[in-house]
Amino acid sequence: MNISKENFKVLLPSLELACSYMKGQERRLFLGQLAIDLGLGGQLLVSENLPISRETLRKGVQELKSGEIKEDKFSHRGRKPLEELNPKLLAAIKDIVDKASQTDPQFKSTRLYTRLSVNEVRQQLIRQGYSDADLPSNQTIWNKLYALGYKRRKVGKTKPKKK
Repeated sequence: MNISKENFKVLLPSLELACSYMKGQERRLFLGQLAIDLGLGGQLLVSENLPISRETLRKGVQELKSGEIKEDKFSHRGRKPLEELNPKLLAAIKDIVDKASQTDPQFKSTRLYTRLSVNEVRQQLIRQGYSDADLPSNQTIWNKLYALGYKRRKVGKTKPKKK
């Protein structure tokens, strides 16, 4: 079915609404079929008026013509977590901080308090053989310490109850 370019302009608000409810492969195939239906210049018209790039639109048209759907690789995007990049590093950090940590003296929380700063942890990791370039940023080390349940604080003595 061929859609004229004049009809496309009339249908544009409805197409925008339909596209807002679709994601990924579904939207790519829908707009690819629309570009095919528009004929010559359809890809340019669709990519200029609807929220899709020319590259994604070409991928949708190619999928429709070949019949082979390409997989969206969302899990392959972004930075890998520290545990996946260097699994031994997290254990080394935990070993260093365990030696210098205490629980809350009043046992009001399960958090472990340590007197080591992030820079001190970094220096001890370097002494263990890690290079400075291989270590993550100080903020990342702090985030991992916090996730492991450590907090930097001077552990105070418990005060006796007043009579």
